[in-house]
Amino acid sequence: MPLLIQRNDITQMKVDAIVNAANSSLLGGGGVDGCIHRAAGRKLVEECMTIGGCPTGEARVTKGYELPCRYVIHTVGPIWNGGAFGEPSLLASCYAESLKLADSLECRTIAFPLISAGAYGYPKDKALEIAINSIDGFLNKHEMTVFLLLFDQQIFDMARKLYPQLLK
Repeated sequence: MPLLIQRNDITQMKVDAIVNAANSSLLGGGGVDGCIHRAAGRKLVEECMTIGGCPTGEARVTKGYELPCRYVIHTVGPIWNGGAFGEPSLLASCYAESLKLADSLECRTIAFPLISAGAYGYPKDKALEIAINSIDGFLNKHEMTVFLLLFDQQIFDMARKLYPQLLK
């Protein structure tokens, strides 16, 4: 099944699950996290309060509530500190754990943002490479359609040059 790169609003995706680039509290924040929480409505944060947070590199699931998806998979990406503190493996783990969770929920479609590439400062080119390699590795063994949504025009243009076959 395919990996497709799009420039789109994750809160509008009609997929089985969307992935939230969350903070460790899971209680909402800025960027994509804040957008997802606002679009999902108050019940999302209420359910997140019962989970008790999420460590970096792991994933948790909630219902989608007012979003057009069944599930929100919350994952906490690493904050970029130069790359010598395990950031690459933690970021790859975010994708792997989210995809494993989606597979266990029998999701056929999932949409990801570019995790850690916003407020957490991960270099966008490095984050893009890890995302694509992690997702591609999963898709070699599993059937699922995965959307990688790039909000930023600069990173979308970079993806268009590096991975033209993946753009939809």
